[in-house]
Amino acid sequence: MTAPLPPVRLIPRLDIKGENVVKGVRLEGLRVVGKPDDFARRYYVHGADEVLFIDIVASLYGRNNILGVVERAAREIFVPLTVGGGLRSLEDIAGALNAGADKVAINTAGLRRPAFLSEAAERFGSQCIVLNLEAKRRGPGQWEPLTDNGRETTGRDALAWVEEALSLGVGEILVTSVDQEGTRKGFDLELIAEVRKRARVPVIACGGAGGAGHVADCFLKTDTDAVACAAILHYGATTLPALKADLARAGIAVRETAPIEAAA
Repeated sequence: MTAPLPPVRLIPRLDIKGENVVKGVRLEGLRVVGKPDDFARRYYVHGADEVLFIDIVASLYGRNNILGVVERAAREIFVPLTVGGGLRSLEDIAGALNAGADKVAINTAGLRRPAFLSEAAERFGSQCIVLNLEAKRRGPGQWEPLTDNGRETTGRDALAWVEEALSLGVGEILVTSVDQEGTRKGFDLELIAEVRKRARVPVIACGGAGGAGHVADCFLKTDTDAVACAAILHYGATTLPALKADLARAGIAVRETAPIEAAA
């Protein structure tokens, strides 16, 4: 008898610039959509399995201003929190964890110095270190990892980078298709499937969700473990309860969430 598949995870993604949640298309043309405290609280009440916070300008400006947001969220939100953006040292990671993060997502600093990933995994445990892969298609079956929230090229092969990062000890991979991000036209299923084939760790797909059908396709066609969504939740195209119900009707196991009383 085949064991049932574990439930998938639905993860609201909050891109933070200063004190605001912002959203763009292909990581460009950012517009303010609200305050992170409000969004995080709402998604927690609605049954988020985790919450992802990304400071999208931290690497660009060489600083990280997101820790206050994380500290406030950790006092009210009792699901795992992942924090990314501008984490350049072991001290930066420790600061994020001390602020209440459960995991950290690393992109730019890892590509600039891959040994940073192994040092982080050794210090804090692989389960804490997420590879934040921002990949842009460069040809059939080829993608390039970008840094600095999609601003800078690297000249590397994304799938080779995934394999290297896995060998260095990352415990999870967040895969964002730069081409699909914010378009609401569906995920880059080929990219996600190629990462999934190589990964012995959980994979989170991000970039392109326009509705429940896209999310269901992603789970069914790539065997990914989780999906991170932004635009469809921020702009009210669906809600987490409705999305979970749609996925359940498609035969996808979702985590049941007990009703949580909204904060006053």
